[in-house]
Amino acid sequence: MKTIRIALLASAGLSLAACATTAPETAPPRVESAESAGSAATTQSEHDRLFALFADADERELKLNPISALFRGDMRYADRIGDFLTDEYNDASRVDAQSNLELLRAIDRSALDETDRLAYDVFAYNQQQALKGLTDEIIAVTEVRPVNHFSGFHTFYPTFASGQSAAPFKTVEDYENNLSRHENYIELNDRAIALFRDGLESGVLETRLTIGNVIEQLDTQIAMPLEDSPFWMPVKNFPDSFSAADKARLTEDYRAATQDIYAAHERMRDFLRDEYLARARTSVGLSQMKGGEALYRQLIESTTTLPLEPDYLHELGLSEVARIKTGLEEIKAEVGFEGTLDEFFDYVRTDPQFKPESREALTQSYYDIGKQVDAKIDELFSLTPAAPLEIRPYETFREEFSAGGSYESGAPDGSRPGVFYFNAYDLPSRLTTGNVTLYLHEGAPGHHFQISLAQENEALPAFMRFGGTTAFVEGWALYAETLGEEMGFFEDPWNRYGTLQDEQLRAMRLVVDTGLHSKGWTREQAIDFMLANSGMTRTEVVAEVERYIAIPSQALAYKVGALKIQELRQRAEQRLGEDFDIKAFHAQVLNTGGLPLPVLEAKIDRWIAARGS
Repeated sequence: MKTIRIALLASAGLSLAACATTAPETAPPRVESAESAGSAATTQSEHDRLFALFADADERELKLNPISALFRGDMRYADRIGDFLTDEYNDASRVDAQSNLELLRAIDRSALDETDRLAYDVFAYNQQQALKGLTDEIIAVTEVRPVNHFSGFHTFYPTFASGQSAAPFKTVEDYENNLSRHENYIELNDRAIALFRDGLESGVLETRLTIGNVIEQLDTQIAMPLEDSPFWMPVKNFPDSFSAADKARLTEDYRAATQDIYAAHERMRDFLRDEYLARARTSVGLSQMKGGEALYRQLIESTTTLPLEPDYLHELGLSEVARIKTGLEEIKAEVGFEGTLDEFFDYVRTDPQFKPESREALTQSYYDIGKQVDAKIDELFSLTPAAPLEIRPYETFREEFSAGGSYESGAPDGSRPGVFYFNAYDLPSRLTTGNVTLYLHEGAPGHHFQISLAQENEALPAFMRFGGTTAFVEGWALYAETLGEEMGFFEDPWNRYGTLQDEQLRAMRLVVDTGLHSKGWTREQAIDFMLANSGMTRTEVVAEVERYIAIPSQALAYKVGALKIQELRQRAEQRLGEDFDIKAFHAQVLNTGGLPLPVLEAKIDRWIAARGS
C-alpha cells in the first residue's frame, strides 16, 4: 500500500500530481514568465533554468502542503496542515500547473543532458496530470465527497498528532505547532461537512457503505477516554527538559484542544448519521454515480499512467487470474492435498497451523523474515537505502479498517526510520502464509527501498525525490514480492502459496475494480468472485472490496506497474544475455524515483542500448 505521502493526498481528495501552489496572495515570487525571462536566460544554462523552475515550483508546493514539508523534515510551515477543500486551493493549483508548463516549454529540451531530459519529461507529465484532475467536471464529482473510511483526515491525523509519526515533539514550539494544527484540522472537518451538503444539493453522493464505515470509525474515536486518545499522547511524553510551568500550561491547552477535536468529530458523526446516511447512494460503483464514468477514466490514467480502457483491464485481470489459479493447483498437488482447489483453500483458511498464535508471535515472525531478507539483499542490490526499517503493528484505534499492511516513509536524512505496519486485528482471520510477501512488498526491498532511495538521492529535483506515480510505487512493490524466489523463500511451498495468493489478489483487483466501477457489479458480486478465486478469508475480502469502493482505480496500478517492470527485465535479459546484471537493472529502475511507466520504459530501453553497445 502506498506511503503516507500518497495517503495524505488521497485524504485531501487530491491526485498525487495536483499539489502545486499556495493561494496567489501568499505565494512566494514566481519564476519569470516566458517573455520576461528572455534577457536573464542568456546568462543561464538550460540546466540552470530548468532547476530554477523546479525549485520555485517545489517551494510553492511545500507552502500549499505543509504536511509534505514536515515529512521531509522542513519545519517552516509546521503550524499548518493545509488549506485543502477550498476553491482558492484548486484555482491556485490550476494556474500554477499552467504556468509551470508554459515556463517549461520555454526551455530547450534538446540542450539538456539525459538526466535533465528525464526530469523535464516527468515534470511535464505531473503538470499535465494535475490539470486533468483539476477540471471543473472532475472537481464537481470529487470535492463534494471529501471523506470516506479509507481516505479521510480523520484516519490520518490521529496518528500524525500522537508523536508516533513525522511531527516532532522535542521543543515547546513543536507542541505549540501541534496545537495550531489541531485548529486547522477542526476547520477541515467542518469544511468537509459543508462540502457534503453541497453534494446533497448537486446529487453527487458518497456511498451508504463507506459513510456507514466512517460513522463507525468516528464512534470508535469518540468513545475513547480523552486521556487514552492519540491526541493526548504528547502530554504523556513531555521531554524532561520542559519546565514545570510549560508542562502545566501545555497540559491544559491540550485538554481544551482535544475536547474541541472530540466536538468536531461529534459534529461530523452526527451530520453523517442523522442527515447524510439516508440519502447516500446504495450503489457502490462510479458508473452508477452522476459524472462517475468520466471520473473513472481520469482516475485510471492517473493511477496507471496509461490511457487504458476498463474493458481491457477487466480481460487482462481474468487472464491473470486463470494463470495464477493453475499455479495454485500445482502447489496443491505438490503438498499432496486430495480434494478440489476450493477445498484446498478452505483447508489453509481454517487449519490452525496457518494462524498466528498471538500478536507477539506475529510480530516476531516479521522480525525473523526481515533478518533473512537482510542476509540475501546484497545478492540482488548494489543500491540500498541509508534509512533503517522498523516493524510495528497498527495501533488498535485504526487496525479494524486498515489494510493487511502499509508503509510510512522515514526522514530523507535517515534520522527517522521507515515503518512497516502490519495488521493484527482479528488474528483468527490472518494467515501466516502471506507474511513473507507482505514484508517484501511493504518493507524491504519493496516500498522501503523505492521510497527511501528516491528521498535520499539529492541529485534529483524534489518532485522526483518526494513524488511518484502509483503505478511505479505499487508496481515496484509487487515486483519486489517476486524476488522471494531468488532469495530462496519459495522453496517452502507454503510461502510460494502465499505469494501466489498475493499475486492473485492483484490480478483479481483488475477484475473487481473495473467490475465495480465500470460494469455495475455489486459489493456481494465482487466478494463472491474473490472468494471463489483465492484462498483469502472473508474478513480479508470484505476489507479489500470496500477499499476498492472507497478509492476507485488505485488497486489497478499494482498489477499494471509490476507487469511493466517484469516486461522490462525480460527485455533486458533477452537482449543483454550474459551481460545482464540484476544489480545494475535494479539500480536503473530505482535511482530516479517513481517514474510514469512510459518514461521508465524509455529510460530502460536507453540503458539496454548503451550496455549492448
